[in-house]
Amino acid sequence: MANPNTPPLDARQIQAEESEASPACVMTFNANDPSGAGGLTADISAIASAGAHALAVVTGSYVRDTAEIFDHISFDEEAVTEQARTALEDMPVSAIKVGFVGSPENISAIAEIASDYADVPLIAYMPNLSWWEEEAIDSYLDAFRELLLPQTTVLVGNHSSLWRWLLPDWAGEKSPSARDIAKAASEFGVPYTLVTGVPMPDQFIDNVLTTPLATLYSEKFERFEAVFAGAGDTLTAALSALLANGHNLQAATTEALTYLDHSLDAGFHPGMGNIVPDRLFWAQAEGEEPDDSDGVADDPQNSLLDLPPFDLPSNGTKH
Repeated sequence: MANPNTPPLDARQIQAEESEASPACVMTFNANDPSGAGGLTADISAIASAGAHALAVVTGSYVRDTAEIFDHISFDEEAVTEQARTALEDMPVSAIKVGFVGSPENISAIAEIASDYADVPLIAYMPNLSWWEEEAIDSYLDAFRELLLPQTTVLVGNHSSLWRWLLPDWAGEKSPSARDIAKAASEFGVPYTLVTGVPMPDQFIDNVLTTPLATLYSEKFERFEAVFAGAGDTLTAALSALLANGHNLQAATTEALTYLDHSLDAGFHPGMGNIVPDRLFWAQAEGEEPDDSDGVADDPQNSLLDLPPFDLPSNGTKH
């Protein structure tokens, strides 16, 4: 029972103490995915798995199953803006993740919101858009390049998708390297690029975190025989949450790639299409152990978590 002589705590003090004990908040802009393969479903699961709280802003919805995307229904920019600003006025965010948002108008709205939170790192993911109409793809990529890339802290994407977007006139005999792609992204203000799925010999793929000047981290994985849906959103959301929790960029990248690898390894087949990553692989029934029973905790790479933080630039626009 409370002592009647004890004065009540100041409401602001209570809020500050609760804030310190709360997980970091990550705002994610993405489309709903009714198949559960990617989109906001992937974001929420991965962000929670990495110990952060997802503020999920719905920008529209895919019409899809686990095999393919048939269409996309976009929200208007006012609906997106109202969702985001209402949450932002109530809760502080430590990172912003941007996935597929459906239209140039939504890109413009998100860019305006992000510019008001220029001290918050923005992690942008560019998926494969080959399912969409060519004219819609061009308009979307142009808007993303001009409005969001100048505010992006880390750009994430598959090697082939980023190559075709940022280096459409590439004339080299060999395919562009991750650093070549990072150089192209840096022309629009992107300091860090995480290029995934870089083809390697002997059925391996490389994942490279790089700047235009230097490779900061790379890790090779053996190529899975299966086809997955939602891997890019899973990786980007986990990376965003780890950065929000204060990990330095190199350590966060290492941990996010390890998390994705475990999610793919534990992937399941809910329908007749592609395999869906099991983003909750760690929440197994008591007594069950994964192939690597200690998970990522005993990975020597995790000593990177003790490194001093990278100097993450803000998402302040160049314009």
